[in-house]
Amino acid sequence: MKHRCAWAGTDPLYNLYHDTEWGVPVHDDRKLFEMLTLEGAQAGLSWITILRKREAYRKAFDNFIPQKIVRYNSSKVKQLLANEGIVRNRLKISSVISNAESFLKIQKEFGSFDAYIWRFVDGKPLINKRKTMSDIPPFTPESDAMSKDLKKRGFRFVGSTICYAFMQACGMVNDHEVKCFRYKAKPIAAKTQRDKK
Repeated sequence: MKHRCAWAGTDPLYNLYHDTEWGVPVHDDRKLFEMLTLEGAQAGLSWITILRKREAYRKAFDNFIPQKIVRYNSSKVKQLLANEGIVRNRLKISSVISNAESFLKIQKEFGSFDAYIWRFVDGKPLINKRKTMSDIPPFTPESDAMSKDLKKRGFRFVGSTICYAFMQACGMVNDHEVKCFRYKAKPIAAKTQRDKK
């Protein structure tokens, strides 16, 4: 029987997410925007709640393509607020639109969001040695720096705790417990947009 991180519990959806996604380095801009959005949506809620709503989020927000999201108008916001498949919080919904605008500005400045965001860990995952969940901090100096810079660039729902959860999810840090079967796994990271060119 596989030993997983304690937080994965027994929920099949949680287990699948833990086994195949959490902690795998992400270098695709669209996926990075999706994860930053979903982590922000989680604020005050459980991650399993957001995971169960992820497909509805993808459909509601045009598969998290920022170029489409920046064109949303008040009519679209009203439609989103009526969508039972997502978290119907006006501030969270409006933040996705303004965050998309800031996201595109970063892409223009750095060539990709990937190039910008991975600078906070010097371009490679930080490998931690967590024995139990209690060893995992809610935020770190790296997530503090990321949060501060994202806020300066106009992002919302990017507090340090949210940023650290994003870093964990996107493989910027390896926070799998050392006894977890995923700790030493070496997943093949998705190619960066630069690699695809």
